[in-house]
Formats: sequence, C-alpha cells, structure tokens
Amino acid sequence: MKGIPDAERTLVMGVVNVTPDSFSDGGRWFTPSAAVAHGLELIGQGADLLDVGGESTRPGARRVPVQDELDRVLPVVDGLVARGAVVSVDTTRAVVAREAVARGARLVNDVSGGLADDAMYGVVAETGVAYVAMHWRGHADVMDDLDDYDDVVADVRRELASRVAGLRSAGVRDEQIVLDPGLGFAKAGASNWPLLARLPELVGDGFPVLVGASRKRFLGHLLAGPGGEPAPPLARDGATAAVSALAAAAGAWCVRVHEVAGSADAVRVAAAWRAVPDPGDEDELAVDEDARTGGSTR
Repeated sequence: MKGIPDAERTLVMGVVNVTPDSFSDGGRWFTPSAAVAHGLELIGQGADLLDVGGESTRPGARRVPVQDELDRVLPVVDGLVARGAVVSVDTTRAVVAREAVARGARLVNDVSGGLADDAMYGVVAETGVAYVAMHWRGHADVMDDLDDYDDVVADVRRELASRVAGLRSAGVRDEQIVLDPGLGFAKAGASNWPLLARLPELVGDGFPVLVGASRKRFLGHLLAGPGGEPAPPLARDGATAAVSALAAAAGAWCVRVHEVAGSADAVRVAAAWRAVPDPGDEDELAVDEDARTGGSTR
C-alpha cells in the first residue's frame, strides 16, 4: 500500500490521542510536544505507524469545532513526520484529512467510513492517500442506539461493501482501501465477538483489514470483577494483546492499540505461528511429486 511500510506480519498502529476527553487516556498528551514525545515512545516500543486524532469518539462524546481539531492535530503531524514517523490521521472531516495529508500523513483513518462528510471520498481520490473505511452508523452521541443487527457479520460486510462502492464511484482505487469492522461503534457489547470470531470472512473479501479492539468496553465487561464492575481501560491491555494475536493469526493487516509493546510481541508470535507449514500441505506436495515421477525415488 502506497506510503505504508511493508511487513511480512500484521502491522501495529499506535494511538496518539490529542484530546482532553478520550475514554482511555484523555488529556495525558494534549500538548503538541507531549503528543510527539508519546508517539516517539510508541515507535520505540514497536509501533509501525502512529494514528493522530484530535476528536474523541468515545460513547456519548460531542463533536469539537473543526478549527479546534486542526489546531490539535496538525502540529503533532508536523512534529512526527519531521522525525521520520509514518503518520495516520484519525478524522471524519475532509478538511482535516486534506491538511494532514499535505503535511505528510500517509493514511486517513475515518471511523465514519465517509458518512460524516460528503467531501471525504473526493479528498481520498485526489490525494491518492491510503484510507481506512470503518463500519459506522452514527456519531458517538447516538451510536449505542444503533446496535441492531440480524447477523452482525453479514450486516457489517454488506454495509462496508456499500462504502467500497461509494469510494470506487468517487475515483478511489482499490489499492488505497482498508476496511475496519468498527468494534465498539454501534456495537455496545456482544455484537463485537462474532466479528472477531469470523474475522477471516472479512479478510476474505479481499481488502486489508484494520482491527481496533484496544481497551474497548466489551473487553472491560469480559474482565469484570466479582461485583460486575467492568475493568477500567488501563486494565484491558492484556486482553487487547490477546485480541491482537488472534486478529493477526486470522490475517488482519493491522491492529490499532494504545499500549504497543504487548501487541508488538503478539503479532510476531502470530507470524511465527502462521509460518509453520501445514502437514497436510506437505502430504499434498509428496503426492504431487509421486505423480510427476511415477512413484520413483531414484
């Protein structure tokens, strides 16, 4: 994919939140200098690329003015690009995407899949930037009300196919497109697990797949204590790394995480796992060789 590092394993995208209200780490790296330093720390832990966002998409979050988002994101993009980082911009706004790409961002990660801004597909087509189209049904303040599926995997695949059709109509090339099943977005709880368990179906649709499970609510509920209280976000990193390993084993192109080191190890374990030949494949090769030589070993 143009501008994105190649690897023989699943990539790891580190999250750089430049927001005061992220569900996971809001305000910890809100100044440009702190955000750049944090991004470089994530690279040191094994991140292949960094996702810079200036607007929280946590459940219930309200939108920020576009100028505020630009003021938060662009200095951090500048600082990280200047230090050689591969940068993604996490935005649903075409104007933010365009400005970030002009400053060196190589990927646009749009949680709305283009539904939040009609101009987004045109920017993607014009710039040729790699683009993540995530499954999305509505903004953070209403998304929990939209968790209604007949078959969540089939419904998500169908709705993502509609996003792909829109991108193609706008002139976006298939090689620019990455798909994301949108864990946690209009999927408050149990709807997330079938998407992970049947991830090979989405991978099988032919586009690179990004998985963003990091610290999300469904992991908190899974790890709830005896009283039923969900585990807090920072206590979900072990489960996140486990999802990263399983997603990588299922063929995900990239995992998006807040805590990088555990997932960087996990994707390497998955790569080693996948590299072991299937004994059945060896048997088939032996049969083919016998057929070619007539069974002779001489």
